[in-house]
Amino acid sequence: MEKSKVLIVGGTGYIGKRLVKASLAQGHHTYVLHRPEIGVDIEKVQLLLSFKEQGARLVSGSFNDHQSLVNAVKLVDVVICAISGVHIRSHQILLQLKLVDAIKEAGNVKRFLPSEFGTDPSRMGHALEPGRVTFDDKMVVRKAIEEAGIPFTYISANCFAGYFLGGLCQPGFIMPPRDSVVLFGDGNVKAIYVEEYDIAMYTIKSVDDPRTLNKTVYIRPPENILSQREVVQIWEKLIGKELQKSSISAEQLLSSMEGQPYEQQVGIGHYYHVCFEGCLTNFEIGEEGLEACELYPEIKYTTVEDYMKRYV
Repeated sequence: MEKSKVLIVGGTGYIGKRLVKASLAQGHHTYVLHRPEIGVDIEKVQLLLSFKEQGARLVSGSFNDHQSLVNAVKLVDVVICAISGVHIRSHQILLQLKLVDAIKEAGNVKRFLPSEFGTDPSRMGHALEPGRVTFDDKMVVRKAIEEAGIPFTYISANCFAGYFLGGLCQPGFIMPPRDSVVLFGDGNVKAIYVEEYDIAMYTIKSVDDPRTLNKTVYIRPPENILSQREVVQIWEKLIGKELQKSSISAEQLLSSMEGQPYEQQVGIGHYYHVCFEGCLTNFEIGEEGLEACELYPEIKYTTVEDYMKRYV
């Protein structure tokens, strides 16, 4: 079977650039939306040119120009959006409504994968303010996709390794400490950590898979379902040293939001749900979902221990 042509929107971003690489690696004709809004951001321009050198096709299009989006999506079978939904970078989730309109008008797209890649928003109706805006906005996009009758796959990739493992799950840190660490409560709540290129590989695998059509794909590498305490223990083993440990309660974490910038409040709320509530692991995948490692056992995912060796 001939592989689908794939358009990646947000291809110069944190996950987007990995999606481009994975799409090319898996043999898809890969198109990357080049948005004139990047202006003279030389690093993004050079990244786009590197994609072109690797075989991707650059397509001009703008969220401010509906027809340009329609023209871009008409070139492909699958659209994957990876624009940022992280407030410490930028939060642009609702821009995808313009992409939904373009896909609906074009009428040729066989599947749309919106920018999700984290916690399943359909399970976060109880989320705290202000962080719930992330999940609420993603659900607005889902509603638009489904009302338009656009075939979809949603990717729930849990915790990005770089953001969580790098700081031993401590907000505001992306390099692991060598002296002390603060645990959330007793540190025993399980979360799921996935290396970012693995996220991209599983995502691209799903685009032509009839099993994942109109489903949510959860990426749950079995060896990477660990508590914060277990992550710390792996790090201690790698550096040959035990860290001094203290803890913060749920109440202390939530009260720490007071007076913080908006984007920090959003992030703290997300850490609460992951590290105290266990929102990534406190449910079984139902009929509406599938698990990526079971679907694609041929992908050798990066374990937490292997990932953390880079910091030693």
